[in-house]
Amino acid sequence: MDFSYSDEQQMLQDSVQKFVYSQYDFDTRRKIINSDAGYSAEYWSLFAELGWLTVPFSEEDGGFGGSAVDLMVVMEEFGKGMVIEPFLATAVISGGLIGKLGSAAQKEALLSAVMEGSLQLATAYAETDSRYNLASVGTTARKQGDSYLINGSKVLVLNAPSADKLLVIARTSGDKFDRDGISAFIVDASATGVSKNSYTAVDGHRAAEVHFNNVLVSAGDMLGAEGGALAALEAIIDRAALAVGAEAIGAMDCLLKKTVEYAKTRKQFGVAIGTFQALQHRMSEMFIECQLARSVVIMAAMMLDTDGSSAEKAKAVAAAKARVGRAMRKVGQEAVQLHGGIAVTDELDVGHYFKRVTTIENLFGNTDYQLARFASL
Repeated sequence: MDFSYSDEQQMLQDSVQKFVYSQYDFDTRRKIINSDAGYSAEYWSLFAELGWLTVPFSEEDGGFGGSAVDLMVVMEEFGKGMVIEPFLATAVISGGLIGKLGSAAQKEALLSAVMEGSLQLATAYAETDSRYNLASVGTTARKQGDSYLINGSKVLVLNAPSADKLLVIARTSGDKFDRDGISAFIVDASATGVSKNSYTAVDGHRAAEVHFNNVLVSAGDMLGAEGGALAALEAIIDRAALAVGAEAIGAMDCLLKKTVEYAKTRKQFGVAIGTFQALQHRMSEMFIECQLARSVVIMAAMMLDTDGSSAEKAKAVAAAKARVGRAMRKVGQEAVQLHGGIAVTDELDVGHYFKRVTTIENLFGNTDYQLARFASL
């Protein structure tokens, strides 16, 4: 089996890689995080100009192709620069949900704006007690004539502080844990009854708790058929899990590289610590973990691009996310320990990589959850 990238994918990788190394250094990232917006509008426009915002979308929807391997190419390079712009929240999750559920008119109106860089999106699906169970939806959308009234709260809504529109997962029928009766709605972020508690997470990304109090939306703002959104949401969250897994691969590669370089220059007892065999073994184990994680993410990406069943795809993603989670813990902790106290200072990027991979480990199902999920499939 050929695991090499196509010519188009290599060009895409080179394009993102060049941007990260030439324009997205650590100091630039820190300035962006500390800005009012929390991301660079200039770089977001550049993403659109270079065509990167089209990568998650199919050619039928006007995109680059929409393959999981293409997405992996972009996310791995983003991971090396710890790119803070809301590519995951806007293009991968929200754009993916619209791509699966939206009508032709909704796709034309929303996806084209996303790919042009003029529309920011966020998907509000998680709740305080959902614990990775996407069917646990307490937020309600009750029909009122030709409209719906949405009431409830969502947590960890990525990119909500900057989003122009929210995709809200709400229950239109059934009990809280029923798989049927879950619908998706397009809601203006500034609509009456929408309130946000915004914050910056430990990894620098912006998110919010979003509350809905009698928010009125029209029936035309529903994505797909009433009560039938769960399967599409599960597929998109699996794709997002793969995406952050690929991002973690890029971050771990940088942690390994920086640790090896530091071990060559840091001296103890008059010699570089990289000459100590015990530390060489630990760095070798870091390398092995990186390679194993990369292999399983490639496997999952290729599975998502096949015509396999949803269960087979879910199992591949669960295996990848669990394996990457184990690797992130090993590589991240070893990088911090081998650097010593300097690794947890704000001035060194190693600690920031560690914060990001730690956050990724808990996004879209942590290691324990994905192991249990894999065993059940």
